[in-house]
Amino acid sequence: MTTVPPPAAPAPEPISPVQAAALQAGVLPPVEAVRPGIWTLAVPFRFGVPDATLVYVVEGSDGALTLIDPGWTADDDLDALRDGLSGIGRSLDEVGLVVVTHLHADHLGAAAAIRRATGARVAMHRLEVDALRREREDAAANDADIATWGLPEHLRAGVVEAWGSGRRIGLGRTAEPFADLLLDDGDVLPVAGRTIRTLWTPGHTAGHCCFVDEADGLLFTGDHVLPRINSGIGLGGRTGANPLGDYLASLGRLDGYADLEVCPGHEYRFRDVVTRARTLARHREERSRHVAAALDALSSPTLYEVASRVPFSGGIESMTGFLLASALTQTAFHAELLGRADEVRPA
Repeated sequence: MTTVPPPAAPAPEPISPVQAAALQAGVLPPVEAVRPGIWTLAVPFRFGVPDATLVYVVEGSDGALTLIDPGWTADDDLDALRDGLSGIGRSLDEVGLVVVTHLHADHLGAAAAIRRATGARVAMHRLEVDALRREREDAAANDADIATWGLPEHLRAGVVEAWGSGRRIGLGRTAEPFADLLLDDGDVLPVAGRTIRTLWTPGHTAGHCCFVDEADGLLFTGDHVLPRINSGIGLGGRTGANPLGDYLASLGRLDGYADLEVCPGHEYRFRDVVTRARTLARHREERSRHVAAALDALSSPTLYEVASRVPFSGGIESMTGFLLASALTQTAFHAELLGRADEVRPA
């Protein structure tokens, strides 16, 4: 996820009043039934961050439970999950499968601990597994990129720590095997009596997946589409493709799912994913126009100088660490997609 603010268009109305009220109050929402045999519960972020991951619990016809995005954990502490499951009269021991939309710790973080506690299998797109295996290699390559951005010297160390050799996208806690079941586009999850299909939606990360349950009218979107937040782009390791181009194409893949209820990884459930996806695409198109205008106005600028002309919330000067690195890399993605990357001068 990211803290980049939402676009000016109004956010979709919540399906769940209790989730929306909890978000407004800054508290965890209660366990809630979504469909017969499907529930949502919230697991808080670590380090006191006032936010949570929405975990989806799916019961198969054999009684076994599948968790979609189990959230974050510290030191194998699964009490939040245990408490949530007890609220529906179930236990962690009944979990046989953990499905992860993408590799970020607030979605993947508890998976290994659940496997150790229950023997449950973990399922994730193969590209997320590849990214986790390349984590240290990618971090070193990011250091080389950072050196070319033209950062003010007092900001460099914080960016290296958050984005370069100091970064750990999996928090350094997830050990091999990262997944027992490698997913590809179109794969059906092994949930007895249900047909939940994998929809590959790269952009936020290279192997991000949504999951489509047409029989129940549900679309689990992870961080691909959220009701109020613009998800960050290219936050899952290095890739040969342009993550922005991937993201825009992935938004277009949702056109056939307008009738499904959206079950995102954060905030609240809502309807009409197509309208929301188009709003997100327009936001990116507007950002591309700002990057183009900056390149038009500047002669042989550094990446930092280009980003300084883009109206990020609060301005680039207010950013440090991860947020600054994310803003700069997204600026680079826009310049590349415009075919103007060669106009940016390495520092």
